[in-house]
Amino acid sequence: MLRRPADGYDPIAIVLHWLIATLILGLLVLGFAMTRQSIDPALQFALFQWHKSFGMLALLLAVVRLVHSLTVVRVKPVEGLTALEHRAAHAMHHLLLVLAVVVPAAGWMIASVSPLEIPTFAFNLVVIPHLPVPKSDAAEALWTTAHAVLAYSTLALVFLHSGAALYHHYVRHDDALTRMLGNRHRAVKTSIEEHGP
Repeated sequence: MLRRPADGYDPIAIVLHWLIATLILGLLVLGFAMTRQSIDPALQFALFQWHKSFGMLALLLAVVRLVHSLTVVRVKPVEGLTALEHRAAHAMHHLLLVLAVVVPAAGWMIASVSPLEIPTFAFNLVVIPHLPVPKSDAAEALWTTAHAVLAYSTLALVFLHSGAALYHHYVRHDDALTRMLGNRHRAVKTSIEEHGP
């Protein structure tokens, strides 16, 4: 399927965008909480399982979002952007899409390479199988570091992305933010601009 050009994002893209954003922020908070040294071991195990469960959900949604972005719709650039700004926005968009897949995939690798072979109980409903990779303490340490670095890099980019969206909304007064909020918000914004509050 060829991507069709569009002025804004469709409902699927919008819902996936906000779901994944919420999951990423929640997983970062959960990841910080579950790695505290003073935490009770039983609580820590439960938090790890919840972290892995929501991580697998984030991975699934991120893959769907990435495929949707690459095959279904091509959103037109925001009006008024320079060529450099357009390339930077395009690069940021795709980098965040890729990281949304890579970060939870790295977490899956941690569980898969760990010699402890602790199962992943996704929401206590199903066991997620480990990837068929060699297991070792060195590999676990490597993937743990990679997962953490990628996760915090994603957080930094999310803050940068959010700041840019707010700048476009409140300083440049374009539709960079409102088109990710849906047609109703864009219509309200247009009505205010044309007729006043």
